[in-house]
Amino acid sequence: YANLGIAQLEGLLDRGALRLVDEMLGRLRADGLIVHLNPMQEWFQPEGDRIRYAPLHTLRRLLDQVSYPVIVKEVGQGMGPESLEQLLLMPLAAVDFAAAGGTNFALLENLRRSDSLQRHWEPLVRVGHDAEEMIGWTRDIVARHGGKTPCPRIIISGGVRDFLDGHYFLGRSPLPAVYGMASALLRHAREGDGPLQEYLEAQVRGLELARAFLRVKQDSTQDR
Repeated sequence: YANLGIAQLEGLLDRGALRLVDEMLGRLRADGLIVHLNPMQEWFQPEGDRIRYAPLHTLRRLLDQVSYPVIVKEVGQGMGPESLEQLLLMPLAAVDFAAAGGTNFALLENLRRSDSLQRHWEPLVRVGHDAEEMIGWTRDIVARHGGKTPCPRIIISGGVRDFLDGHYFLGRSPLPAVYGMASALLRHAREGDGPLQEYLEAQVRGLELARAFLRVKQDSTQDR
């Protein structure tokens, strides 16, 4: 999948230049597009873009015009239950939580500032929703809509530390799901192909063991 920010997508749609996305996907031989929603990151970024329309409006405009799969991804703060419900009711290929608990891009952008706003805005970088909350809301949303939604799957990332977290979150999810651990993979990738391969094999084996021996209760969040 290729990746594009909501601000850039908004501009392309306004200019009637969505064909450039088609060309990008073709040149990259990508199967679809990931749109990352990052209004808070853009706001904190000294040179960031200002988003003119509600991201949900821009996404609907995109989906009305394309046939390739689209995934929507948050970038480190997660999203609230109302936004999450609207996304799950769209014909998306998946929603990636990218919840709070992983890399906080609003924090990183604020640290780049050199003006007095860095200090004044700092409390806002702690705002967000973690994967536990968002899976709980997803369960409620899916239940309200008869056990399924137009968006058929989720990607759980943000604060996933290891295969035990992954096993727990997958077991709690009401939709088919995968999980991601970007920071852990990058940390081992910096050491080389061998350490990365060893880490991945250990994580896959650990997930197999967790599935064999550990049961995730569906009626309580206190049995993690």
